[in-house]
Amino acid sequence: MLVPIRSKLARLLVAPAAALPLLSAAPAAVAAPFEPPPPAAIGGERLGLPGVQVDPQDGAPALPGGLTGQSWIVADAASGEVLAAGNPHLRLAPASTLKILFADTVLPKFDRNTVHKVAPEEIQGIGAGSSLVGIKEDLDYRVEDLWRGVFLSSGNDAVHVLAHMNGGVQQTVAEMQARAEALQALDTKVVSPDGYDSDGQVSSAYDLTLFARAGLRNPDFRMYCATRDALFPGAVDRNSGQRGSFGIANTDRLLGKYPGLIGVKNGFTTNAGSTFVGAAERDGRTLLVTVMHPSSYQKVYDETAALLDWGFAAAGKVNPVGKLVEEGETAAPAPTGQAGGAAGAPAPPPHPTPSATPDATATATGAARPATARAADSGDGPGPLGWILGGVVLTAGGAGGLLLLNRRRAASR
Repeated sequence: MLVPIRSKLARLLVAPAAALPLLSAAPAAVAAPFEPPPPAAIGGERLGLPGVQVDPQDGAPALPGGLTGQSWIVADAASGEVLAAGNPHLRLAPASTLKILFADTVLPKFDRNTVHKVAPEEIQGIGAGSSLVGIKEDLDYRVEDLWRGVFLSSGNDAVHVLAHMNGGVQQTVAEMQARAEALQALDTKVVSPDGYDSDGQVSSAYDLTLFARAGLRNPDFRMYCATRDALFPGAVDRNSGQRGSFGIANTDRLLGKYPGLIGVKNGFTTNAGSTFVGAAERDGRTLLVTVMHPSSYQKVYDETAALLDWGFAAAGKVNPVGKLVEEGETAAPAPTGQAGGAAGAPAPPPHPTPSATPDATATATGAARPATARAADSGDGPGPLGWILGGVVLTAGGAGGLLLLNRRRAASR
């Protein structure tokens, strides 16, 4: 009787072992982790791709060589067509170019002739090393003076005074974030109203261009960003009792030098490096160019000028690679499809796509079981696949387990 038992045991061992390659492949395929499709980029699929995007027609000029900006874009302000771009959704520290969003948010709220007396607390808490226009406490300033301090001197003190007039710094930050989202500038995270280096504060060339396009539709914004120099109210002379003034000049190095330049805003911090958003008009066409984080301070201006030259020469000779979305545009793609994060690695969307909902039968460790394993829990019996899986488990358990199973089956006959 031992021979038949051993023979039967051998057959039981061989059969499940032969099925192991098939079974080991099947659960792996079913249990593959859920990977959502990559999100579409705001403004068009190509704007979410890494590297330079341009679609020239016959006779189109070549893009400028030697561009070092980590993120840049050339767009038509009227049509919104993006003529060319390089990593336009790359999230980077924006420096003072974030003041464009600040102006978009706060500028429409106060009449330019309103007079405001600056309280001491309104010019406290400003980041060390900030650019300042020179506001003094307990003195009156017209709103238009404060805005000249913002646009020309990039004065963080002027920003803080206007932010306090607007209900405080934190309320202004919240309103700026809401304004960015309304413009579908979903690469932008606002932490400080003035663009001072702050953990987590980022934007992109695409978003900064959206802010500039929206701002230029406001005549006051356009006036301030195009102003080359102005007189700013100074302190009161102790001897005469008269209040003096001093000159301030726009820190935009292209203003007055590049033909047709309108503005808009430059920025620099140690963390952000150089950033610049420029708008220029030629032959009835207005182009917007944003350059972020080139290899040196001066290159932000050189590369902006070169891209403006290219854009005017290429207009009508390139197919657009994307578009600047309009505020409230319902047909905009889902967010955001960055080409990379602040360190050049792919950045997650601002609103991550949720992963697959775990099954109710997930294990205690939180991992969902394969569909094949869940089918064995249905209450209808294990079925053929269940028996095969049982055979595999028994094989892994050793011949002792199989012998016990064989004896139980024999006893039941």
